[in-house]
Amino acid sequence: MANFTIADIKALREQLGTGMVDTKKALEEADGDLEKAIEILRLKGAKGNAKRADRSTSEGLVVAREQDGKVTLVELACETDFVAKNDRFIALADKVADAVAAVSADSVEAALAAPAGTGTVDQLISDEAAIIGEKVELRRVRTLTGDNFEIYLHKTSKDLPPQIGVVVAYAGDDAETARSIAQHVSFANPSYLAKSDVPETEVERERDIVTKISLEEGKPEAALPKIVEGRVNAFFKQVALLEQDYAKDNKLSVGKVAQDAGITVTDFARFKVGA
Repeated sequence: MANFTIADIKALREQLGTGMVDTKKALEEADGDLEKAIEILRLKGAKGNAKRADRSTSEGLVVAREQDGKVTLVELACETDFVAKNDRFIALADKVADAVAAVSADSVEAALAAPAGTGTVDQLISDEAAIIGEKVELRRVRTLTGDNFEIYLHKTSKDLPPQIGVVVAYAGDDAETARSIAQHVSFANPSYLAKSDVPETEVERERDIVTKISLEEGKPEAALPKIVEGRVNAFFKQVALLEQDYAKDNKLSVGKVAQDAGITVTDFARFKVGA
């Protein structure tokens, strides 16, 4: 006769979120020992995680946490949109964000090592992935510091959690303009804050490319330096936030909009799930 009850099965299922059949089998194998049954179920889940290791994770969500004058942005990825909108996955993302923000982690490695419950974030994700039944991975983490922050989380589908997350750090008092700039970042996807932040090697590579293009187009040699500089400046307007044409008024740069509003954008981060 089994050394466990229906109540034991129910309690274990509620704790781990496992299926009825798997839970019952684990209790039978453990002869009713709850702790041993938990170990059996987690081991089974861990084996499943190993089998899923090579699968791609193109879905998921972005979540942010503000704490002690910092904001941490996290992208947690999974395999399907069905899981991305699942309450258990969303709750996992919240736990991960809380744990990562608590240590102000600024890399995936530091985030995975952060304490979470009785273990680490890495262990928490592994345990939950075993229950959820999909590969789950912490793809990106960024922590920003600043005087003020604007956080913008955008849903690409009304049925899914936010899949684009933007944080803008700024000095000044115009939160409305800062939010508008955060929305601009979500759309325009700049790579750098300012022109001066673009690595010189990247600038020179672009300069070489546009010089070759201009020569192939047969541009007059005398006009070449001016043409090349114009095209390099156009490159800056693509990759540097403060140089970009403002999404709400392309006659103004983002830098000019910030200046007119009396704010200084000091940093930003943008994550898009799967990008």
